[in-house]
Amino acid sequence: MNISDTKRIVVKVGTSTIAYNTGNLNIRAMRRLTRILSDVKNSGKEIILVSSGAVGLGRGLLGIKEKPVDIPTKQACASVGQCELMHIYDDMFGKYSVTVGQILLTRNVLTRSESIENVKNAFNRLLELGVIPIVNENDTVAVDELIPGYGENDTLAAIVAKIVEADLFVIMSDINGLYDSDPHTNPNAKIIPIVEDIDEHIEEIASGAKSSLGTGGMATKINAAKISTSSNIPMLIMNGSDPEELYNLFDNKLIGTNNCTLFKCK
Repeated sequence: MNISDTKRIVVKVGTSTIAYNTGNLNIRAMRRLTRILSDVKNSGKEIILVSSGAVGLGRGLLGIKEKPVDIPTKQACASVGQCELMHIYDDMFGKYSVTVGQILLTRNVLTRSESIENVKNAFNRLLELGVIPIVNENDTVAVDELIPGYGENDTLAAIVAKIVEADLFVIMSDINGLYDSDPHTNPNAKIIPIVEDIDEHIEEIASGAKSSLGTGGMATKINAAKISTSSNIPMLIMNGSDPEELYNLFDNKLIGTNNCTLFKCK
């Protein structure tokens, strides 16, 4: 697959990519990410960014030390945090003369054909105008992602990739890709660089691996890969700690290495 030929890219970043273990935003990581994405956009790519992190950021701004367990407090954190998250993205992308726009989605919007068409039109026009749309689930009113084990941004990003007919879907996570066992607990785990088919074996080895910060894990990424690849969109998992690797990705130097996993289309 010639990654350099892809034009419309959906990039999903998880909480573990842009935040410290404390839950507070990693400003240095976000600066690197926005700089690289701006440069990739300048090369002619269309970038759609699906970003987590609002709830954790809101928690810090509200002075809530413990991770909230009740839905209304999580909603309040999402409301406050989303404003700040967009402010930070706007400021950081603005330094590279890149304009961003906010799109908040709910499950209901993404299950109605008329709404889907409206969403698609909004994305297409923003991209035509040179904007990087920044997407999140509207956790203030749609609580799916706030309920453990129910919703998460991996699936949301895959649905967005399908709606906008992306050429490539990239998940930047806290690990390099899919391993034959959990690398957080097994130091001898080996990466699977290319997945030709998502069978029972792939689903079995993906279960159990989970980030300490976000709501998703490897199992949710496999579900996202099913959505993406069934829509003829290849999906790639790579480590978000080094966004410079995006350069290697679009220079066709990453596929087949131990630094990512590519899920091929069916």
